[in-house]
Amino acid sequence: MTVFVVSAPSGTGKTTLNRRLLKECPDLEISVSHTTRKPRAGEVDGVHYHFIQADDFRQMVEKGSFIEWAEVHGNLYGTSFSELKRIESNGKNPLLEIDIQGWHNAKPLLTSAVSIFILPPSLSSLWERLETRGSDNLDVRWIRLQNAYDEIQKAHEYDILIINNELEVAFQKLKSIILSVKPEGMGDPDGLILCHKLNEEFESADWIKGLRVKMGG
Repeated sequence: MTVFVVSAPSGTGKTTLNRRLLKECPDLEISVSHTTRKPRAGEVDGVHYHFIQADDFRQMVEKGSFIEWAEVHGNLYGTSFSELKRIESNGKNPLLEIDIQGWHNAKPLLTSAVSIFILPPSLSSLWERLETRGSDNLDVRWIRLQNAYDEIQKAHEYDILIINNELEVAFQKLKSIILSVKPEGMGDPDGLILCHKLNEEFESADWIKGLRVKMGG
């Protein structure tokens, strides 16, 4: 069994890429996380997430039921040991769709996992995607952009970086990694250089400076 971890800032296309992976890679199965957040329209319990109450989540934490868990945007998320065992019993490889904090916590326990981080081509394009999605207000989008900046600074903790400039190109790279026996070195070679550029954009771009003033600092 090979565990694949895919992380990305919100709005980078991670969910779209992973859904297609699951359709085209029959040996792959998504690890369904537990969460305390409320279901969004169309989400099904046990399919998209295991939706549970905060008290139940904390009890699972106390029992050591999670490989990793983290608080993201005020909600709790966790990957359970039992979920990976379930996927393994099906003869498939788990796909973990977790954030960078979750991977940081899980990494010591999943030493043979292949970790992949999806990068946006720029923060301005990421902001446009968040606006186009239309599911969050300005305050939430600003928080997501700040979180993206924090996550990108830690992208070097992943084995492979993929730049999602064009969805089809990014998908083919991701699929090749999943199907490869030795995926090391198959990501975008300019990934770390882009990370530095994205950090500089967050610190000095005029549009972000204006947004920061609008949001009160």
